[in-house]
Amino acid sequence: MNSVELQNLLQLLIDRWENETVEFKNVGDSYSTSDIGKYFSALANEANLRGNERAWLVFGVDNKSRKVAGSDYRTNTERLHGLKQQIADGTQPSMTFREIHELAHENGRVILFEIPAAPKGIPISWKGHYYARAGESLMALSIDKQDAIRAQSLASDWSAGIVPDARLSDLDPAAIAAAREAFTRKYANRFSSDEVRGWSDTAFLDRAKITIHGALTRTALLLLGRRESTYHLLPYPVQITWKLEGEERAYEHFSAPFFLNTGAIYRKIRNIQMRILPEDQLIALEMSKYDQKIVLEALHNCIAHQDYHRNSRILVTELSDRLLFENSGGFFEGVPQDYVSGTKTPRNYRNPFLVQAMVELNMIDTMGYGIHGMFEGQAKRFFPLPDYDLSDPGAVKMTLYGKIVDPAYSRLLIQKTGLSLPDIQALDRIQKKFPVDATTVAHLRKAGLVEGHRPNLHIAATIAQITGNKASYIRTRAQDDTFYAQLILDYLAKFGSASRSEIDQLLKSKLSEGLDEAQKGNKIGNLLTNMRRTGKIKNLASKKSPRWEVAE
Repeated sequence: MNSVELQNLLQLLIDRWENETVEFKNVGDSYSTSDIGKYFSALANEANLRGNERAWLVFGVDNKSRKVAGSDYRTNTERLHGLKQQIADGTQPSMTFREIHELAHENGRVILFEIPAAPKGIPISWKGHYYARAGESLMALSIDKQDAIRAQSLASDWSAGIVPDARLSDLDPAAIAAAREAFTRKYANRFSSDEVRGWSDTAFLDRAKITIHGALTRTALLLLGRRESTYHLLPYPVQITWKLEGEERAYEHFSAPFFLNTGAIYRKIRNIQMRILPEDQLIALEMSKYDQKIVLEALHNCIAHQDYHRNSRILVTELSDRLLFENSGGFFEGVPQDYVSGTKTPRNYRNPFLVQAMVELNMIDTMGYGIHGMFEGQAKRFFPLPDYDLSDPGAVKMTLYGKIVDPAYSRLLIQKTGLSLPDIQALDRIQKKFPVDATTVAHLRKAGLVEGHRPNLHIAATIAQITGNKASYIRTRAQDDTFYAQLILDYLAKFGSASRSEIDQLLKSKLSEGLDEAQKGNKIGNLLTNMRRTGKIKNLASKKSPRWEVAE
């Protein structure tokens, strides 16, 4: 919005004054982020219950005079917008401000936080608690209001909507035939192939939960519709875009039927054979750059969990060494890590009717095994594990690697087939230089899998031997402090004394290449301090320009 539009909006909100979807605060230069989160939950829930698209939290307006007083809250723009991520981290499901508007009013700065309504069927919590409004008061969201929001899910499933003008002729005959075959394979122990073939198209589509009493749903058009029939779903785009980025660039849009075209997208991806050479073997292992099952699982997840209300396409970006999958809508329940172990089952879905149909056609499962399967599949192929990026609350981005990051990681997985998935995840983070918590590092070190100190962890000797690059390992392996201390004592015994620069020259080339110059300097400084405190050496000059010699 421009300044005039913001001025008009602010005046309109002031004229109507506070209600359950507008809150004014006379805030100076600070305000509790936790309290902002509570208001976010309350206002989002109240906007949902009243059928509003948004609610407003306004800083810089005096409650008593109802006049602009100005606010110095987070005057740094970057810090102000950093609040978006803080709110996204504390809400469940993850949501944040649609926008944060700053208005330079003649009486002072005003901040208007634009809060989206809670999604249909899903109340928003802050730090595990649900909030609501009663007039100007903040309070817990009552059970009745929670039930009222959750009851919306049955009526608000976009994918279950009937398309009144759509007919059976709007579906692709080849897609229907392929769907029938998939259904037959899934239920081979229940229906014979002859029986399924004997059903009419109308009967089959109802049994596969794609249509409702013969009426075509949005799900039917997404999965099985003819490309030219997608106009029935306007303004919602029925599109998956594949694009190639790098030295060569290309793109192609894929529309309905998604049931067939996810396979077409997979065939579009350049899928060369990769070679991994295990230690002490002359024959390399060969495998495709991408596994078809994993790629299709990622694509099908995008289709199932896309927020179609956002009018966005699904994106598949192919880079030289990875695939990026992106769909609109935040992660619906929990976070990806919850599903890696394969033990968490989601309680609800953004598009339950679509998900149900995809299960019937054996495209996905509803037990939460999909993410677990992708992680396990990549590990069995000795490739890096997938990464999820949830930094944008309005989208889910997943990276699937098609190239070895660290050969040591891959060869370790070949040699040690009994590693647990949590251990593989930790090693995967180390090879990608991602942070790993101290408890996990201690466990890996005890198992002899890593050496070094955070953040410069590296592969231990047993792993380095697998890589076949022992010289590189020796250069990056940290020696015991006793080794370095003895070098200093031997130098001082031979030459009598040494300056700090001379000791730096002695040791820096021998320290681990995993340390940068500053870290090497700190390492040497700490070593000298420890030797002085234990009485091994002494300083004959100043602290700023020391001259070290062996202590008597």
